[in-house]
Amino acid sequence: MRPLLLRLHFYAGVLIGPFLLVAAVTGLLYTATPQIESVVYEQELKVTPRGEPKPLAAQVDAAREAVPGGRLVSVTRGAGADDTTRVAFDVEGLPEGRTQTAFVDPYDAEVRGTLRTSGEWLPVRSWFDDLHRTLNLGEFGRNYSEIAASWLWVEVLGGIALWLGAPRSRERLRGLFVPRRGPKGRRRTLSWHGAVGLWVSIGFLVLSATGLTWSAHAGATIGRIQDSLGGATPSVSSALGHGAHGGSAGAGAGAGAGAGTDGSAADSPTRKVDLDEAVGIARSEGLRGKLVITPPADTGSAYVVRENTRRWPEQQDSIAIDPATGEVTDKLLFDDFPVLAKLTRWGIDAHMGLLFGPANQIVLALIAVALIGMLLWGYRMWWLRRPTRAGGARFGRPPVRGAWRRVPGRVMAPLVVVTAVLAHCLPLFGLPLACFLLVDLTVAQVRRRERTRPEARTKTSKEVVR
Repeated sequence: MRPLLLRLHFYAGVLIGPFLLVAAVTGLLYTATPQIESVVYEQELKVTPRGEPKPLAAQVDAAREAVPGGRLVSVTRGAGADDTTRVAFDVEGLPEGRTQTAFVDPYDAEVRGTLRTSGEWLPVRSWFDDLHRTLNLGEFGRNYSEIAASWLWVEVLGGIALWLGAPRSRERLRGLFVPRRGPKGRRRTLSWHGAVGLWVSIGFLVLSATGLTWSAHAGATIGRIQDSLGGATPSVSSALGHGAHGGSAGAGAGAGAGAGTDGSAADSPTRKVDLDEAVGIARSEGLRGKLVITPPADTGSAYVVRENTRRWPEQQDSIAIDPATGEVTDKLLFDDFPVLAKLTRWGIDAHMGLLFGPANQIVLALIAVALIGMLLWGYRMWWLRRPTRAGGARFGRPPVRGAWRRVPGRVMAPLVVVTAVLAHCLPLFGLPLACFLLVDLTVAQVRRRERTRPEARTKTSKEVVR
């Protein structure tokens, strides 16, 4: 298997490397966005605590004046006394998934600014997030990050197998984990490439797996598998008279948030429970930290109040409240989430540097730097393999051809089946793999024709005579 792994590792490293390099660089930039936001948007995010906060209704009224014509989507009550209140509106003409958010001083109901936001992300983080996921090219750009995530785990597992399987003496087992010292050259570069890769491999695999969960093509397949295993992310139901949790996120609370409500709906005469009372009911039900309140979309809908603390330990409980009676019509605790749903939530938040705060960001930054180093070392090894004679190829040679013919049929057959299944589930793993095979076969055919040309045979005969 070693020659086959070498050839696959080589092709994937050379051709998928640029995608991984861009993902690593943009991911490294993204890790610093919380600190950048705190500086750039200090005016919108923070206030000086003083006295008692104004009612949320008054804060929403002030926000409506700052965003005229908008439909109220949600109100976010900050976790700290120095946090502003976020009031998000759906405004005609905004791109899908974007809202115009007013940031209101809770102590005097003064609007400190308005920003176009994407969920809870402010413009800076939203821009860097789109850069990392799509290169700011929209849906088409998502293919780049999915290619990177689909191949990172292949490169990592193949590299581990090659590194651990390389022949070495007992005295040199230390070289598995400690980069080699000595003269510069391909062996030293390989030592750094292998040892650092082994240390950081778990981080690479976690990033690959979590990145695939929200990719366009593979993410849909993973979602279907998760649903079939009973691991769909549940949501509280906003429909009055229904106490069962929705089957997946967005079916209940998300529906109300997406629909929004205009000013007249928010002030419906049938509503007796206001925003502050909804928050009070949520607090009495045990909800803590940052609360996001979604007003009823219509007369048949309830308030939905959910926690949005994405640091460890996560706080993601949510409840639905009848706006006429204040009765809690549905309640969903994060503790009751299926295990797969919890793992997905934790994995995504860790991938985004949210789960463990600054420590999480530092680890992600180190992983990104390690990945950049791995790629540069890999390209350097390729360069050092180049022929040194005049007129030779400019780049390094690939490993020897024909590796697959050395693999026994009893091993090759199941390997082909597994590869086909993976290619079906991960299309952007399968398509590049097919391209690798096509390129390899094309190069082999061209070289075969060159060797059979008359002038090539004549040159070979003269060299033999000499």
